[in-house]
Amino acid sequence: MYKVDLSENRLVRLEERRFSELNLNEREHLQEWLVHMPEALGEDLLIIQKEFDGFEDTRERLDLLALDKEGRVVIIENKLDDSGRDVVWQALKYVAYCSSLKKAEVIDIYQKYLDRWAEGASAVTNLCEFLEVDDLDDIVLNVGNEQRLMLVAVNFRKEVTSTVLWLIGHGIRAQCFRVVPYGFGQELLIDLQQIIPTPEAADYMIGVADKESEEKSIQRNQTRRHELRQAFWTKTLEALRTHGVSRFDNISPSKDHWLASATGVSGCGYNLIFGKNLARVELYLSRTQAVENKWFFDQLDRERQEIEGRFGAELQWQRLDDKKASRICYQHSFDGFNDDNWPGMIEWLCEHIVKLEEAFSEPLGRLNELMKSQEGTSATSNGPG
Repeated sequence: MYKVDLSENRLVRLEERRFSELNLNEREHLQEWLVHMPEALGEDLLIIQKEFDGFEDTRERLDLLALDKEGRVVIIENKLDDSGRDVVWQALKYVAYCSSLKKAEVIDIYQKYLDRWAEGASAVTNLCEFLEVDDLDDIVLNVGNEQRLMLVAVNFRKEVTSTVLWLIGHGIRAQCFRVVPYGFGQELLIDLQQIIPTPEAADYMIGVADKESEEKSIQRNQTRRHELRQAFWTKTLEALRTHGVSRFDNISPSKDHWLASATGVSGCGYNLIFGKNLARVELYLSRTQAVENKWFFDQLDRERQEIEGRFGAELQWQRLDDKKASRICYQHSFDGFNDDNWPGMIEWLCEHIVKLEEAFSEPLGRLNELMKSQEGTSATSNGPG
C-alpha cells in the first residue's frame, strides 16, 4: 500500500505491520472491528452473535455468526497473522453445527446477542428491516445447506487456499479475506480484501450462484403465500379500476406484499400493503438523500392537523430516524390469508388510498416546488427560508 506525496509527485510505501507486534489480538480488536462494520467484508451482513458456543456435546465456539441479505447463515473465522493449517476443518465443523439451526433458534440466538450487547432491541424487528420484509412469517432463515463460510487472516497457507477452492468448486460458498495492517506515522491503516475467489473468478462464480438463486426463487414463487398475494393483487387492481383509481393502471399483480405507485414527486410513493394480519396504505418517502426525506416529513408534520382532517382519521407518523426513509401510514387489522376476508380488505384499501392521495396531493406538490426553488441553498438541511 502506498501514500501519494503530492509535493514530490511520488509514491511512498507504507510500512506493513504484524498484529502481534502491535499487541492487537483477534477477539478484542479484529473481531470487534467486524462486529461494528461487517460491510467491510464486501456486502451487507447482520451480526447475530459473537463467540457463539451453543453447540451440543462440544465446548467449541466460533468467532462471528451472521446473516446475509438472503437469510443465509454466515460463519466468520478470524486468524490474524497466520491462518493455521486447521482453520478450514474448524470452520467446516461450525458450518455443520449451524446447518441444523431452525428459524426460531436463529431468532433466539440473535435476541440473546441483542439482550447482551444492544440493550434488548427486538430481534424480530431488526430481522424484518434487514431482510426487507413486512412480517415475521415472510422471513426464511438458514434454508437447507446454504450456509456460508468466510475466513479472515493476514496470510493463508497453501493447504487452506487449496481446500477453499475445492469447496467452492463443489458448491460451498466460501471466501478468504486478507487483512493487513499498515503503519502511517502514528496512525494504523487496515487493508481488507477478498482474495478467494479472485476477482476474475468471482464474476463467473457469482453468475452461477445467481442462476441457482433465480431457479430457487422461481420454485419458491409457487408457494401458497406467493400465489395468495398474486391472487389478492389481481382482485385489488380490478377493484381499483372499478373505483376509478387510475394511479395503479400500469401496475401488475405480483408476489410481493406491497403495490407501489408514484405520487408525481421523485422518491415519494403511495403504497398498498397486504399483510398476514393487516392491510395498510402509506406515503413512503424514500428519496436518495435521507435529509430530503426527513425535510419532507417534518414539513408535512407541521400540517398534521389539516392533513388528518382531510384524511378523516389519525395517521401514524413514522419519521424513522435510524433509517433513510420515512413513512406516514394508516392500517387496519384483517386475517389476510383467509380469502373470505378479501372483499372487505380490498374495499378498505380502495377507499383509503383515495383518501390518502386527497390528503397529501396538494401539500406534497407544494413542498416539492418549494424544494426545487431552493436548490443550491440550505433548503433540505434547514428548511426553506
